[in-house]
Amino acid sequence: PQQFQRRVLIYGVLGAIIMRAIMILAGAWVVSEFSWVLYVFGAFLLLAGMRMLAMADQEPDVANNPVLRFAKRHLRVADDEHGERFVVVKNGVRFVTPLFLVLILIEATDLVFAVDSIPAIFAITTDPFIVFTSNLFAILGLRALYFLLVDVADRFHLLKYGLAMVLTFIGAKMLIMPWYYVPVQASLTVVAVLIAASCGASLFVTRKDK
Repeated sequence: PQQFQRRVLIYGVLGAIIMRAIMILAGAWVVSEFSWVLYVFGAFLLLAGMRMLAMADQEPDVANNPVLRFAKRHLRVADDEHGERFVVVKNGVRFVTPLFLVLILIEATDLVFAVDSIPAIFAITTDPFIVFTSNLFAILGLRALYFLLVDVADRFHLLKYGLAMVLTFIGAKMLIMPWYYVPVQASLTVVAVLIAASCGASLFVTRKDK
């Protein structure tokens, strides 16, 4: 329900910040100890981008989400809604509410995005402070823009193709580093052009359909 979105979003943001801080610190340590890991990150991003392009037309099946099925299998879930509460007690037995399952799904989704986005930032800088603060500002910015974006998300239906191409480009850039260095300014320009082009194409197609 819309009236509970703000509460779930706040807890989701807090969980995302903690989770990304742990992943960034671990990633920075691994990169500092084993520099070749950057090429593993590059290959992963390249494959993730190509997979995202191939599956862009498929709608997500939330009901059969493995995280959701695991939670339902191992947690006592209340049958009805209980307002903004995540946990309720019935007859001395503790149950999680459907709203808690939504929170779990949000955190799992953010984990998937973090696995893509954090290696992408390591392609630009390996400074953990810069990586963390950029993630922090991005998360807080998305929280502020959420209620605006949720109303216009359908208009940018081609953005997923742009993001997939961004991942593919960054992955390829990381893999060719030993032979050719792509300047940061050039990388940012390519990323901006891909995202802007996908947004522009989305608006053009939407307007044409009308």
